[in-house]
Amino acid sequence: MPSPTVEQAISDFLESLRGKSPKTRETYTTALNHLVEYLRQKDMKAADTVTADLPENVLENFYLWLVENYGRDRRATVATHVAGVRSFLRYLYRHNVGPANTSFERLKDGLREVVGKSSYKTPRVDRGLPLIVVQVNSTPIPALTEDNRAHVLNLLRDRAIINTLYCTGMRRKEVADLNCADVDGGYADRALITGKGEKERTVFFDEDTLRHIQEYLEMRNDRYQPLFIRHDKRRGKPEAAGQNYRLSMQSIWLVVKKWADVAGVRATTHHFRHLKATTLLNRGADLSQVQDILGHASPETTKRIYAHYEVSHLRDAFDRFSVPASDLEKEMESEKRKRRRKEE
Repeated sequence: MPSPTVEQAISDFLESLRGKSPKTRETYTTALNHLVEYLRQKDMKAADTVTADLPENVLENFYLWLVENYGRDRRATVATHVAGVRSFLRYLYRHNVGPANTSFERLKDGLREVVGKSSYKTPRVDRGLPLIVVQVNSTPIPALTEDNRAHVLNLLRDRAIINTLYCTGMRRKEVADLNCADVDGGYADRALITGKGEKERTVFFDEDTLRHIQEYLEMRNDRYQPLFIRHDKRRGKPEAAGQNYRLSMQSIWLVVKKWADVAGVRATTHHFRHLKATTLLNRGADLSQVQDILGHASPETTKRIYAHYEVSHLRDAFDRFSVPASDLEKEMESEKRKRRRKEE
């Protein structure tokens, strides 16, 4: 079977993903666009180069190119793009049109040597992160007037968003996708959401967060579907139950950056997920529970990122339940004496 061009193979591969979620297809498309750019810089045009002629070190060199362009502090982004291209190469070999001078296993081995044991970086959470929550909660809400309505609503909305991120550990897209019905207007202590990879999970709300959501929705006094919406004058007229007013992921991120600056803390939306995980683990939750709460698809993901916290609990268990051999010997002697007394 003659090998297609890289351009044609990418088109066929993306077509094979029709059953995947739009977000997944978008992620793969972005990764493969980067592959095309990498090949172009290596004088291999995707429209002219056939897949059989891809070099045997294409995957590891693509990884190094990503690191050079993104930097080592963006390992999660690099890992996502590499995973997309790795899936594309697996697809090529499954259709017998992969790089001719190597195998898929050798490609993976080469990548593994370059990447090392893990592409995940131990999360560093600013210990001052809770100050953001304290700051937004303690900011006075002025009395509502016709002139300051948007300002008051923005304050109440920001307070509800920050507390939701802190309380639930949700991703910013998951927060942006929340609807009023999901939380029953702020009276439901849990919500069933669809997260990354179109996987459903239950998230939980504490009383403080629900109270802030209730206050925000009561002040809004509308029937719009999205939970968090715009209140600026440029938002236009409502369409489809206010769907055009829904805050974007970028807007959620900007809310966090705004209040992080006020509190003097460096933070992003994802830092709240790390804080939630580390708080749970430091107080005795196990990795499988954290996996379910955060919505990780695989327990291996949770373990790679947070296993160092689990080790501290294992050490505690080791210290509490281990005993010297001499103590065990004494217990054995005590049991023997008890048995002898019974026999007598």
